[in-house]
Amino acid sequence: MKGDIGVIGLAVMGQNLILNMNDKGFKVVAYNRTTSKTEDFLNGPAKNTQITGAYSLQELVDKLESPRKIMLMVRAGEVVDDFIAQLLPLLDQGDIIIDGGNANYPDSTRRTQYLKEKGIRFIGAGVSGGEEGARHGPSIMPGGNEEAWPYVKPILQAISAKTPAGEPCCDWVGSDGAGHFVKMVHNGIEYGDMQLICEAYQFMKDGLGLSYDEMHRIFSEWNNTELDSYLIQITADILGFKDENGEPLVEKILDTAGQKGTGKWTGINALDMGIPLTLISEAVFARCVSSFKEQREKAGALFGKTITPVEGDKAQWVEALRQALLASKIISYAQGFMLIREASETKNWNLNYGNTALLWREGCIIRSAFLGNIRDAYEANPDLVFLGSDNYFKNILEQCMGAWRKVVAKSIEAGIPMPCMASAITFLDGYTSARLPANLLQAQRDYFGAHTYERTDQPRGIFFHTNWTGKGGNTASTTYDV
Repeated sequence: MKGDIGVIGLAVMGQNLILNMNDKGFKVVAYNRTTSKTEDFLNGPAKNTQITGAYSLQELVDKLESPRKIMLMVRAGEVVDDFIAQLLPLLDQGDIIIDGGNANYPDSTRRTQYLKEKGIRFIGAGVSGGEEGARHGPSIMPGGNEEAWPYVKPILQAISAKTPAGEPCCDWVGSDGAGHFVKMVHNGIEYGDMQLICEAYQFMKDGLGLSYDEMHRIFSEWNNTELDSYLIQITADILGFKDENGEPLVEKILDTAGQKGTGKWTGINALDMGIPLTLISEAVFARCVSSFKEQREKAGALFGKTITPVEGDKAQWVEALRQALLASKIISYAQGFMLIREASETKNWNLNYGNTALLWREGCIIRSAFLGNIRDAYEANPDLVFLGSDNYFKNILEQCMGAWRKVVAKSIEAGIPMPCMASAITFLDGYTSARLPANLLQAQRDYFGAHTYERTDQPRGIFFHTNWTGKGGNTASTTYDV
């Protein structure tokens, strides 16, 4: 009996996805470029299962049912293209290649088109959930050549996470690179969520002077509120974890954050598309600032940096902080969906925003209870432009506004860096302002560059130029939109 699917790449994610597929009754053929790794897997985690191995790509192809389905779980970039090039001569028309790595979405668009010309169907599938998700149910975001979807749907939906109602956190996203684009935005939101939590942690620790045991209890309690989420849950676990000396381990971890690039990709795409993804961009920059450890230590000594203790009832501050975190989190998702909407419309992907929220409901790193509310918001109004306009989220933002402003203002006063919470409320203040000072900005642009402006007392689309000094000419520059 031939295999249902082949998987190339036996790192942590690849191995766990294979074991997950096996548990769901699918016969998997495993391949790794280093044959000893295949042997170790078959004699270790895969022992006494239906999983079989292949020691060449030709053997892998020969062991699969037609149309062959081969999933690449390898490092993004050239490695994917190298394997595609090696597989192409071995495959038949209609066979399917799935890239389950963290590809940059233009690569998936390119591969979809290239392989379609060769008669091969390509799927670029974002997979989120880490090691645990891969083993027990990840969030999967497939896009690419839709002709391939019916063949891989039973496998991918079977191994994916399920909502409390039993719905799979895996469904077709859209054509070309849509799946990996949505995964990219997921990772950007993940950057934002993590930084927001870190800002709350620093406010508690350095501002309120709370102990790790107190913070562990607070985050555990927060996980029973609207903040119920995987990241809040693991934060509580981390803050409560003691090392061999009985001391908080996290306190001994060097404060320099790493990143793999998906947050940066999200910010770059937001700039390219003219979407104000301020919170996620600040989260990326916060990681950049953290990497300047030696510079920060020297600058801290140079400026005599201290943090002023936050006075007042600590329980009230903690509740205000919870509200500020919740409101900022809503803005992060709202901005993320603004970017997804812009990409969908400009690239004709016709994405279903409610379904996108459902894909993230379980299994992935940003899984949280209120993703169900996001889905409800888009089901009620598929044309919803700004998530904060939905009644449920609008009410939360309005109820949290006072506490949110109080926390951000106190942080600035005390010297506690809070780039994401501050950028979130600044964005909302700007987005809800019927009039902004951009009229002065346009005047400045026209003054020094003859870039023209529109007038409030004239119809939109008519542009004017003023000779502000009496020395300039009447020739205007061209204008364009981001």
